[in-house]
Order: sequence, then structure tokens, then C-alpha cells
Amino acid sequence: MLIRLPVLAQFGRELVALGWIRDLLVAGSLATGDYVPGISDLDLVAVTNGPVDDIRQATLTSLHRRVDETAGSGLHLGCAYMDGHRLYDVGVKHPTWTHGSLVERIVSLVTRAELTRYGYPVFGRSPKELFPAMSDDDVRQAANAELVGYWAWAARRPWMWLDPTIADLGLTSMARGRHALRTGELLTKAGRSSRPPHRHG
Repeated sequence: MLIRLPVLAQFGRELVALGWIRDLLVAGSLATGDYVPGISDLDLVAVTNGPVDDIRQATLTSLHRRVDETAGSGLHLGCAYMDGHRLYDVGVKHPTWTHGSLVERIVSLVTRAELTRYGYPVFGRSPKELFPAMSDDDVRQAANAELVGYWAWAARRPWMWLDPTIADLGLTSMARGRHALRTGELLTKAGRSSRPPHRHG
């Protein structure tokens, strides 16, 4: 089920107006149909027509702050900006707006799996046109990378788990990770493990 939020259309128009962003894609809970208003983050990926240099980063920071204060207030809208020439390079860090600041992060294998299996465009091309399909073994690799990467790092920092959001996310992430390792399928937060239906358009 596609969930349409007004902020996505507005945000998409602002990105198009910049002239150097070719695609805006939906990932995360909004793509998988698990989005809960006021609780879930909005996980987006934009594809640019070249590197996001300092000038472009300043432009994005200003844009995001404006959106966060207006139409996106309280929606936790985040977006990774991927150079279109480096989409296949999994280890590259991309400018990513998250929780009020622009940082450098990779686009994880799990996010790539969400995009290719569930994602859809706000504008531009489909994720399936941009990213290679991920097999069941690829999904297992993605789940393993999350478990031995971020979550192993978090497990060594007990003070993080005093945050109820991290505690809840950790529990669901562990269950989803184990399911993916066993089956090669993404388990959504709502518990659906069947393969996503084909979408047209």
C-alpha cells in the first residue's frame, strides 16, 4: 500500500527546483507499509547528478531546516543524497540529513534491500531502475552487516539503551535480523514476511 504524505510532494518540488537532483525515493517504514504517524521516521534517498559539494550541502541544510520547521515539523524527515555515478559503491558515505543535521553515512544494504523490494519514487526513476536486485543471500548479508555492525557497536554502549526508542528498535531489529538470516526475506515491522507484490508505474 502506497502512503502519500503531503510533505513528500512539497519536499519533492523543492528538490526538483534545485536543478541537480534527478530522483527522490521512499524507503523504510513508509515503503514497507509500516509507517506510524508521529512515531516512524521518513526515510528517503535522493539521487544527484554529481557530488554534493560544500555549496550544495549548505543549500540542503537550509532547505531541510525550513522543511523541518514547517510542513515537516515532527515528521523526522531524513534523506540521503547519493551521487548518481556512485550508486553501486556500497562503502561510499553520502551527505545525509538526519535528526536536524547533515552527516556523512553509507546507504546500508538493508536500505538498499528495502528500496529494491518495496521502494517507490516521489519523482524520477523507480529504485529497480537504479539499484541492482538483491537476492535472498544478499538480504542475509545485509542483515548480518546490521547485526555485527551497528547493533554490536550499540550493545557495547549500555547507556544508549536507557532511551526507550533505542530499546524498542533494538528488539524489533534483532527479530527482523534473525528472520532475514534464516529466510532471506525482509520482515516488516508489522510482521509481514511475504515477498512484496509487483508495482506498476
